[in-house]
Amino acid sequence: MSKRPALTYLYVPADRPDRVRKALASAADVVLIDLEDAVAPAHKAAARRALPELLDRVDRPSQVRVNAADTAWGAADLALVAELPTVVGVRIPKCANPAVVSAQIAGAGDRPAHLLLESALGVERAFELAQLPGVASLGLGEADLRADLGVTDDAGLDWARSRLVNACAAAGLPAPIMSVYTQLRDLAGLADSCRRGRARGFLGRAALHPAQLPVIRDAFIPSAGEISAARQLLAAGNGANALPDGRFVDEAVLRQARRTLALAGAPAAPPDPG
Repeated sequence: MSKRPALTYLYVPADRPDRVRKALASAADVVLIDLEDAVAPAHKAAARRALPELLDRVDRPSQVRVNAADTAWGAADLALVAELPTVVGVRIPKCANPAVVSAQIAGAGDRPAHLLLESALGVERAFELAQLPGVASLGLGEADLRADLGVTDDAGLDWARSRLVNACAAAGLPAPIMSVYTQLRDLAGLADSCRRGRARGFLGRAALHPAQLPVIRDAFIPSAGEISAARQLLAAGNGANALPDGRFVDEAVLRQARRTLALAGAPAAPPDPG
């Protein structure tokens, strides 16, 4: 069985060691330890000092979101991350200037860099940023982007979201993950939003609370019907073929079928019952 890609990403404030430990033991595929928005200015230094011990022996996918380059804390955050195990990636906010971002990536040491685009300029430069050495993923910071664009309706971000999906595909990066869903009690709304994001090319989502994790996972994992349909398509073989039900199958359709099975962590054929 193929390995399913990461789908659930859990944010946790870096100034709460108890919560960081719980997050690292949670069912999240990736833990996002936040030194930026979730930590008040007066607590940032203490949060930074606590991380080396918390992450000294970490052996699971995790990232540290640092403060932006133009803040009083950005440089110290990067210096800290550079001393952490290389399994810990760096999550860089407010990305727009490729030269600045390149310097930040270098400052964080030899580790994957995950960029957040949170302005109109950042979105316009998505493909350029995606091509920088060391970049492992792009994502949107939708709260800041809404403010920058003056958007008051969720649909107002659709173009920026599609722009991000396209830039990642063009640069050979994984599909981007969705931004957080801030209505923590609205799990039905979260599920619906995730399904729409998946249809638009996103893969996985960041969460603010552990209760959101199973909802996100279920929304992105293909259903049994989707898995069965993907297997039927692949069984039709390579090349261009017409199925008995009239559907036309070519390599592009087969690529989508393979993607569905990879997302499910499922083999191309069902297990042999004998």
